[in-house]
Parts: sequence; structure tokens; C-alpha cells
Amino acid sequence: MPKSNKPSSPSAAQPRTAIAIMAAGKGTRLKSKHPKVLHEAGGKPLLAHVIAAALRVVPAKDIYAIIGHEADRVRQAVSQTGIVFVLQREQRGTGHALMVARDVLASYDHVIVLSGDAPLITPETIEKLRDFHLAKKAAMTLLTAELQNPTGYGRVVRKKSSDEVQAIVEEKAVDPAQRKIREINSGFYTFATKSLFGHIDELKTDNPHREYYLTDMAGILSKTKEKVVAVRTDDASEVLGGNTRAELVDLDVRLRMAKCQQLMVEGVTIFYPQTCVIDNDVEIGADTIIEPFVQILGKTHIGADCRIRSYSVINDSEIGDGVTVRPGTIMDGARIGSGAVIGPYSHLRPGSDIGEGGHVGNFVETKKIKLGKGSKANHLTYLGDAEIGEGVNVGAGTITCNYDGVHKHKTIIEDGAFIGSHATLVAPVRVGKEAYVAAASCITDEVPANSLALGRSRQIVKEGWARQRRNAAAKQNR
Repeated sequence: MPKSNKPSSPSAAQPRTAIAIMAAGKGTRLKSKHPKVLHEAGGKPLLAHVIAAALRVVPAKDIYAIIGHEADRVRQAVSQTGIVFVLQREQRGTGHALMVARDVLASYDHVIVLSGDAPLITPETIEKLRDFHLAKKAAMTLLTAELQNPTGYGRVVRKKSSDEVQAIVEEKAVDPAQRKIREINSGFYTFATKSLFGHIDELKTDNPHREYYLTDMAGILSKTKEKVVAVRTDDASEVLGGNTRAELVDLDVRLRMAKCQQLMVEGVTIFYPQTCVIDNDVEIGADTIIEPFVQILGKTHIGADCRIRSYSVINDSEIGDGVTVRPGTIMDGARIGSGAVIGPYSHLRPGSDIGEGGHVGNFVETKKIKLGKGSKANHLTYLGDAEIGEGVNVGAGTITCNYDGVHKHKTIIEDGAFIGSHATLVAPVRVGKEAYVAAASCITDEVPANSLALGRSRQIVKEGWARQRRNAAAKQNR
């Protein structure tokens, strides 16, 4: 059974839970002017992945993104999710972020804290963290992970044979025995809000960065005899963040390979998946074949029984069943009807609508057009701002001249028309049903149905002209 995208619904007796997502940081180690959480992996911002997982656990109204650096850009990038934003004007650490959000979070019984730069987190793990916290009646629950190489991470020191945490020790403070511990703090937590906000003002800034660290809550709560526990994630990669460019690339690889694996389970063949770039929101039907070095981006939907050949780049497009996309095709915001053949080396720009069984061939560029069922434009052609009927043949080298330097104008070609090679159609213009346009014609006026239009100068032949030219040139060179 497919997993539902709806959040799990708590029973009437279950306590109210909010999710707070840390999204205020600059990402200094990325050496970027852009907000850290807006850097992309798997085809969308890191923060968008975290929100998507959170939305499977609680409703949007209970999700709070705490934003700071470039706050307006972050808000705009994910505003369509319907979540709530809290502004942390001055970024003084993770503890300070929850201090800022106290007014909106204090009405909840518990709050789950997620990192906005960790896109691999799953709804199942968030629920596991929440449910363990509730079962243990804890004041604070840490999500931990066991790493082969924990260098750089704070170690979680547990009480002997217990779920309870004795301490979180930062890397620079560990002793030789603690250095051997491979269980690390992920930065994901669940708090009982009464305990959290009853003690959060006890956080200190006696550290090199002069910031309030949420990790210090473990020690504060333990001293007051409140329960602090830890639960391990089943997959340590889920807690990985994008702190450096190398880490971002690693996250991207993981997300894209997971997407390929998902599609193959659903019946899609992907040859050499490690060479393909397929975004997280892409949908592909069964028995479609994706060849190496293909990029499928945005919210593209591809039907069943298609073949997408190598070096094609498809973005935000809709492709029907049984479509062949030949090598090197570029497609952006296009719609392709079932059974169509596109490419090789076609460029379909936004607004291109290719009908069922249509052909758009090599080095053909389209923009804002409708190409009817069974119509063909197979070679070296530009079609822009045009409405083309069914069963139309557009000859090689044809151009719809849609721009007069100020305004765009429309070309209409009705059903069954034949447009000869190297025709120039100067819009606005209409070619009637089953009319013919002779090759190399420049058409500026309406062509009535069933007529032939010629718009070219008469051919003149001067016999012997070439021989005379050669003779004259020879005399000059003597």
C-alpha cells in the first residue's frame, strides 16, 4: 500500500505537539551569500525536504520555521507549504531560537525540534522520536546516530544500561574513553514544553561563540532530576546536514539514488542510474525506460511505456504514454501527447503543447504553440506563438515570424495544411484548411482553404554567365 501524505492524526487524548524547524543560519562554511537552508539537494531546497517530512506528521499550522538570515527569501521559497514562520532577528544559537519562539510554542504540550539543513529525515523517524519521548514520559529526548567516524560530533554518554542520558560531550571536551563512543547527538529533539520553557532561561553563553546552545538543556534538566533520554535512528544518514559544499553534493547523490531506486521498484527501467539526475517530485509511469545521462527536473510527469534517450533535459513538463524522446532534447514547461516523437536535439520552450502522435524533429524550436494530433515539424524549424491544426506538415527551415520588435503576433495553420520548406510566415497570418504554401515563400496575407500560395520572386537564368566570369578573372591574373 502506498504511504499517505496526510499527517498522522493524534487521538483526542494525545497531547498537542508542534514541530520547530531551525532555519535561521547563514551556513558560513558554505561560503555563500545564499541562506543555508535554500541550497538545493535532490532538486529542491534543503528546508523544503524537511517541511515535506514534517507535514506527514503534523498539520501545517503546527509547523514553525524559525528563520533569520535572509528571512524574506526563505519565507518566499516555502510559503506555499502553509507553515508558520517565526523571525529570529539576531541569531544567537539554537537555544536562543526557541526562546524567540516561546510565545507560539508554549501552548503546546511537546515540541519536536528539527534541523532545516538535514533533508534525509523521514516522517517515520520523526514519529519514532515523538512516540519514544511520550512513552518514556521524558522532559527531553535526543535523536542519536551511531557513526563509523564520529569525529567532529558531540558524543552521547548514556547512563549504564539505560535509555537515559548522562551527558552530551562536545568533541573538543571528550576524554580518551569518551572519544571511543560512536553515538552522536543529531541535533533533533523532542521536549516537554513545560520543562523546556521552565528552564530555558538557565542557558548560558559561556562558550567561544557566545551563543545559547540547546544541547546544554540536557545537563540543566538532568540536574533538576527531569528525565533526559535518547533513541537511535535506524539509518544514521538521516541526520546528515549540509554544512559544506562536499556534504551538499553527498546529500544530493543520496536523494537522487533513493529516487531512482523508488522509481525502479515502481516499474521504471533506469540504465546507469548514477549518471541520471531525477528530482524528488518527478513522477514516471511503469515500463518507461530512462537511458544514461538524462536529467528529469522539477514536477515533470512522464507516462507509461515511454523511452527517454540519453542527454535529454526535461523540466516541469507533462509527457503522455508511449512517447519517444530522442537524444539531446531540451524541454521546459511543455506538454506532450501520447505516442508523440520528439527530437533529436529539439528545444521545446514553455507553452509548447504537442498533440497525440505529433512529431517535433531535429533542431526544431517551439515556444507557446499548439501542434495538433499527427502534425509534424521534423527539421530545422522555429515555431513560436502559433496554433497548428491536425495532420499538418511543416517543411524544413520554416519560420513563424512572431515578433515585430514590439509585440508578439500569432500564426494559425488549419488542419491538413502543407507548409513547404523554407517558408516564412509573417504573423499575424492564417493558412486555411488543406492549403499549400510553396517552398521558399514569404507569406504575409491570409491563405484561403484548399489554395496554393507562392510568395517568392521569379527565377532568372543567365546562360553562360559563369563561364564569362571565369574568363574575365583569368585575364586579370595574367
